[in-house]
Amino acid sequence: MDDPADAGRPVSEGAEASLRAVDWWGFPALLKSREPKRYRPKALDERLRRERTRTEVRLLVEARRLGVRTPLVYDYDGERCRLILEELPGPTLKAVLEDPAVPPPAVAQAVRALGKALGRLHAGRISHGDLTSSNVLFPEGPAGPPAFLDLSMGSRNAGLEELGIDLHLVEEDLKALSPRAPSLVRAFYAGYEEGNPAGAKEIRARAKAIKGRVRYA
Repeated sequence: MDDPADAGRPVSEGAEASLRAVDWWGFPALLKSREPKRYRPKALDERLRRERTRTEVRLLVEARRLGVRTPLVYDYDGERCRLILEELPGPTLKAVLEDPAVPPPAVAQAVRALGKALGRLHAGRISHGDLTSSNVLFPEGPAGPPAFLDLSMGSRNAGLEELGIDLHLVEEDLKALSPRAPSLVRAFYAGYEEGNPAGAKEIRARAKAIKGRVRYA
């Protein structure tokens, strides 16, 4: 990977990685960098950063094969733990839930579409691993299909526990961000069962068990 990039506009600086807006051959893009963490032993730090970068690339590509939208991967530099990703427009799920200008039926439609997309992902045995409302984007607005961001903590061939955690995280975000949470949770699971008809019942049961463990921990 060349460095199109170091002069790009900073977008965010997280604990895991930084994002900079860059131009990639005329396309708006994001440079995602996992910089060394001095508080970790060097060998461990290098292994974690490379593994997470590689995992993110694989899962972004695999998700698209399952019919789930994710940013396109324009370039990948495993040595420097960097990606060039398509920059998608649109509000996050968090923004949709918190925007009073979005009518309730449109919010419910967006949440149901999220459930359907996650169902497809889980039917392919892929977990997201960090499914917060900031990692779901609606490039065409709330009426369009969602896109998942940052799958670096996800798994291929995910187990029941990992899939259940994804569901638990969505439920918790809906309850924290919307006064209409009960109806939105129902809309989410209606979509989820549509996207994952064979596995929804078992994974929902595990999510319920996880919720009980968290409550009484």
